[in-house]
Amino acid sequence: MGRQKVVVAEAIADAGVEGLAASYDVVDAVGLPRDEVMALVGDAAAIIVRSATQVDREMIEAAPDLVVIGRAGIGIDNIDLDAATESGVMVVNAPNANTISAAEHTMALLLAQARRVPEADQSLREGRWDRTKFKGIELHGKTLGVLGLGKIGTLVAQRASSFGMRIVAYDPYVSPERAKRLGIELLSLDGVFDAADMLTIHLPRTAETENLINATTIAQMKDGVRIVNVARGGIVNEQDLATAVLSGKVAGAAVDVFDTEPTTSSPLFAVPQITVTPHLGASTVEAQDKAGIAVAESVGEALAGNLVLSAVNLDLGPNVSPTGRPFIKLAEQLGTIFAVFSKGLPGQLTVVTKGQLSDEPVKPFALAVLKGALGATCDVPVTYVNAPLIARQHGVSLIEECHKEVADYQSTIRVSGFVDGRPRTVAGTFMERKGAVLIGVDGYAIEVPLTDHLLLVRNEDVPGCIGRVGTYLGDIGSNIADMVVGRAPNGAAAMMGIALDEPLSQSNAAGLLDLDGIAAARYINLE
Repeated sequence: MGRQKVVVAEAIADAGVEGLAASYDVVDAVGLPRDEVMALVGDAAAIIVRSATQVDREMIEAAPDLVVIGRAGIGIDNIDLDAATESGVMVVNAPNANTISAAEHTMALLLAQARRVPEADQSLREGRWDRTKFKGIELHGKTLGVLGLGKIGTLVAQRASSFGMRIVAYDPYVSPERAKRLGIELLSLDGVFDAADMLTIHLPRTAETENLINATTIAQMKDGVRIVNVARGGIVNEQDLATAVLSGKVAGAAVDVFDTEPTTSSPLFAVPQITVTPHLGASTVEAQDKAGIAVAESVGEALAGNLVLSAVNLDLGPNVSPTGRPFIKLAEQLGTIFAVFSKGLPGQLTVVTKGQLSDEPVKPFALAVLKGALGATCDVPVTYVNAPLIARQHGVSLIEECHKEVADYQSTIRVSGFVDGRPRTVAGTFMERKGAVLIGVDGYAIEVPLTDHLLLVRNEDVPGCIGRVGTYLGDIGSNIADMVVGRAPNGAAAMMGIALDEPLSQSNAAGLLDLDGIAAARYINLE
């Protein structure tokens, strides 16, 4: 199989392209018209864009091999998320690349408003020396209202505090304790409108936030308030804001984002007290480089079949900590082992995290188990994105649990379910020295490090079985990397967990059943 193809439709940092080119066939489509890009994506595994390329349903359906869409930036307005999800295509972006740049641009616009910099600049260039006309205000002592205390909103609040501003904020998802640690007073939305001398917006554009700043909400604000929006277009009603500034209700505004982009026509452009910039929040050398490198890394992770925790169209809850991340691959391996060993899928698949792992969100591990189990039993490509849909189609429901108790291991994942009326269970852990380890199958206690090739053999608990299996594998040229034997709880039988260096054909696996004392044998490919 040839290298997977990555179409780069808009320019990203050279370092990002070079990183992908080491493992993938990178095609430069920057500047090409849509019809040529459409022709290139026909056999592409990945498309990387910024904001100008529309990755709509038509483009997604024209790329049947597509695995991931990368957006070098935060916004995903130009990507059809529903179409991508239906096709099992992961959508990744660079959520943290432009946070500092956007926060600094917000501060630049706050200062430009306070000191009327754009108007004074234009006046002087037109030949007028109007020192008295452009009297500004100090930020010190003013109250800044922050709508949205995500990464950018928090950075703005911290920077504004250094100017001596009082910070009040509205964010229903932030606890009062966290706000207090940041030196921010949490208020209701109406409370922020009442208190703010200057208002800055850092919210996503959703059904709830669209047209949030309009004639009615502006009327609630202080006379002479100043408004800054470096978040998303459509949150501020442009006509209502222009009218409010012209009337004097709003002393001035600064807007970097617009309802429709690109645009050269807005009611805001005719009002000199409103500073406008063409969506420059992320337009710094540093942010563009960071976005390109970050999205290239995420695209590479997705193409390698790994779970990208920041993927836009996956609902994974809080991110998994670095300590928990190795367990994601283990979870997928456990799903595969469960399905292959059980020869099928249960109607209800239960995933339980235990011990220290219970402090992590269970959903990413459960999703990884589901992907592994479905991938081993379905004849369609299974991804982290389409796994829940495929599970529903196969009548498989997912139960997620976490328990604090710790037995023999600090952290474990346990997968269980009834297949053909019989209870089945597999469990595993991750050890710093051994890596991913299978620690139990259907009650048999084994501790075998997982390689790409696993053989599970159930045998009578009598002398000679281990030797016969080892001799058989040696005769067919299959090298054993590791072997662990565990007894059943009642002691009547035993199970061998054997890690192999190379694949084992199904016929060779079946040949084990001809040996005396061997009751079952399953080869499981974990590559």
